Amino acid sequence: MERLIPYEQLLNFTREIFQKIGCSPQDALTASTALLSADLRGIDSHGVARLIGYVRLQEAGRANPRPVIRIIHETPSTAVVDGDGGLGLVVAPFAMQVAIEKARQVGTGWVSVQHSNHFGIAGYHALKAVENDMIGIAMTNASALVAPTFSAERLLGTNPICVAVPAGTEPPFVADLATTTAANGKLEILQRKGQQAPEGWIQDKKGNSTTDPHALKTGGALLPLGGDREHGSHKGYALGAIVDIFSAVLSGANYGPWVPPFPAYVPMPTGMPGKGIGHFFGAMRLDAFRPADEFKQDMDKWIGRFRSATPVAGHEKVLIPGDPEREMEFIRRQSGIPLFGVVLEELKGLAEKFGVEFP
Repeated sequence: MERLIPYEQLLNFTREIFQKIGCSPQDALTASTALLSADLRGIDSHGVARLIGYVRLQEAGRANPRPVIRIIHETPSTAVVDGDGGLGLVVAPFAMQVAIEKARQVGTGWVSVQHSNHFGIAGYHALKAVENDMIGIAMTNASALVAPTFSAERLLGTNPICVAVPAGTEPPFVADLATTTAANGKLEILQRKGQQAPEGWIQDKKGNSTTDPHALKTGGALLPLGGDREHGSHKGYALGAIVDIFSAVLSGANYGPWVPPFPAYVPMPTGMPGKGIGHFFGAMRLDAFRPADEFKQDMDKWIGRFRSATPVAGHEKVLIPGDPEREMEFIRRQSGIPLFGVVLEELKGLAEKFGVEFP
């Protein structure tokens, strides 16, 4: 069963749930806006489907609904932020704003974050810089579900990277990607639909390729971008490692196999070397490099040339990173956000549990 729910109604519902678990009205709105940006952009695996997961984290004492977020170290262009165990949906916007303010003052701003939680989609945070005429960068590490090339052990997360670049008359360039062939949320969607995974997404506990979307539950692992060595998985492994180092080794958060898992029922790793999950953000003022108008004119020309590329048979056009998500947001702001089966029932359950009206 599918239901289309208007964005504003779903936003208000989500905000009320966050307030019910102890968030301030402002933090609840911040968290809801960040979370639902995924649904608007068609990244359903990271949107309101995860609301129950955040509730369970709070109930397990692993997410602080009233964090005192603070800068614990800084220079004119850099900072380390301690999220006080707060929701990443709240901590990340704070840290991104610090990066933007530093860029406003000295040209670029770079912020690494410790003691946080899952922050939703990276694109939401990177686009905050674009709104300020800056290039935005956002990345985060995540719990270990990924086996490095040639490894039977899970040592990295899906560790996404987003780079968002403003243009002039063209919409911004937004590259928002996991450093794995597929994010775990995609497997969850396949599980709900009873479908098999494509080759190259996952391996079993012995390191053999499998199409079983439940393989992670029996000791399997996601594969780095590329799938296997012959298709460049060592490059996806390297990208995931870079995210882990920038987000956590640089900030004092947990890294590698010690990153806290998102599901509250999964035991915490032992011997954790840092605090919480780590993020990394960057903001670069265009005119710190060249006149902003000139840069935007060239970005428009760059985008226009790529759009005009001759498409291969069976495809209408060549896409610019960010096009599918932007087009989906236009549609869903008008028609509503689709909710399916399990997710719909989970949200109705939260409504009943907290005495909140479900739209």
